Amino acid sequence: RHFSLADCDVVGFDLDHTLCRYHLPRSARLIYDSFAQYLVTEKGYDEDLLTLDPDSLDFCCKGLVLDIEEGNFLKLAEDGTVLRASHGTKSMTFEEILETYGRREWKHFSTVSGMVSRTAKYYLYDNYFDLPGALLCARVVDSLDQHDGQRKYDFWKDMVAAIQHNYKISAFKEDCGTYFPEVKKHPDKYLQRCPESVKKWLKQLKNAGKILLLITSSHSDYCRLLCEHVLGNDFEEYFDILITNALKPGFFSHTPNQRPFRTLENDEEQEALLSLDKPGWYSQGNAIQLFDLLKKMTGKLDPKVVYFGDSMHSDIFPARHYSNWETVFILEELLGDKVTVPVKAESEPLEKKGKYEGDQLKAPYFVSKQWGSFFMDRLPGLENAEETLVHTWSCKCISTYSTIAIPSLEAIADLPLDYRFTRFSSNSSATAGYYPTPPKALLPNEESVTMK
Repeated sequence: RHFSLADCDVVGFDLDHTLCRYHLPRSARLIYDSFAQYLVTEKGYDEDLLTLDPDSLDFCCKGLVLDIEEGNFLKLAEDGTVLRASHGTKSMTFEEILETYGRREWKHFSTVSGMVSRTAKYYLYDNYFDLPGALLCARVVDSLDQHDGQRKYDFWKDMVAAIQHNYKISAFKEDCGTYFPEVKKHPDKYLQRCPESVKKWLKQLKNAGKILLLITSSHSDYCRLLCEHVLGNDFEEYFDILITNALKPGFFSHTPNQRPFRTLENDEEQEALLSLDKPGWYSQGNAIQLFDLLKKMTGKLDPKVVYFGDSMHSDIFPARHYSNWETVFILEELLGDKVTVPVKAESEPLEKKGKYEGDQLKAPYFVSKQWGSFFMDRLPGLENAEETLVHTWSCKCISTYSTIAIPSLEAIADLPLDYRFTRFSSNSSATAGYYPTPPKALLPNEESVTMK
């Protein structure tokens, strides 16, 4: 029933949106611009896509699935029925949803719920790097409808090209695309520094004899920029093993064709290693060879590993499903009940207040009026029947694949290492594994939920 870090031999972390938190509305805007710029200049899309009303970021909501051929975005219930939908950015009525999707499991639900995401039929939005692309795709659909009256859409290949152009491995070094050059120039504008409590906690874990891992899909040069900025120049001292360009979820799932580990020199990948023999900084690799090294380092046949991450698809599901690790899901949506932007500590003199603070959204980026609660929604009754409250598919995944879910590392950094968390399990309540408190939407008779 309980989970404690004291029982773990190895503590692993994802980097982006886990150890390194971003200023979300700002980074969302940058990501949106980087994709839109490419579609307009390289692929000839409508220039209107380059202007963005900040309030339209409300469209971005984790857990949405894009039905690519139809140009529709869907919010799914735990049984795979469609709870809400939009065509482009425009919300569909309940009648339109029934007409298009019926009251039955969405046709691709069995593959999407198996976390298979590489397909030309749909795309799952489950992390903050992807999400602004959802808004852009929705606006592309609006634009194509307006100009061409299209019914089937083929913009997805261009969107994939935009993502690859901006995030490709060499983009940081070559200063290409819009994304990396801008973050390099203004790291403070986009990155939040790691709280002292979290740094202290990482040291405490290490002093308690835990092996600390960092596993990120970012390339080593971007990883270095982030870590120096959020943790400090001595960031390497926090970790025993750093793995960059890990290409999760493949890092966990790709057997028997695992990628070998490679050493790095000046951020250039070197020859492939046959096995992993000692701690250090590596690129690529796979969970099986990593686990062999962890056995050596701990002297245990089955060392207990816990992994912290923010993406259900890339971190939590594969670490649990393929490697059978404990998983801690970082879910900023848990902060959504407190709909205020955190105020900077009062001790800061006024002139030091960031020059970027004016562009904060009124509500946090992770609360969407258009899509309602991330965790629950109302399903209208058919033929005058009562409406029912149902869990979303995203919510079901949390209790199925994560050990516990927390809003940030800071939320647990001051707890003793032997603190016993109640874990999610099939025989405990649906809210058991949320710390420090379950989302209001999941509590009975809670009318404050924005479901309208």
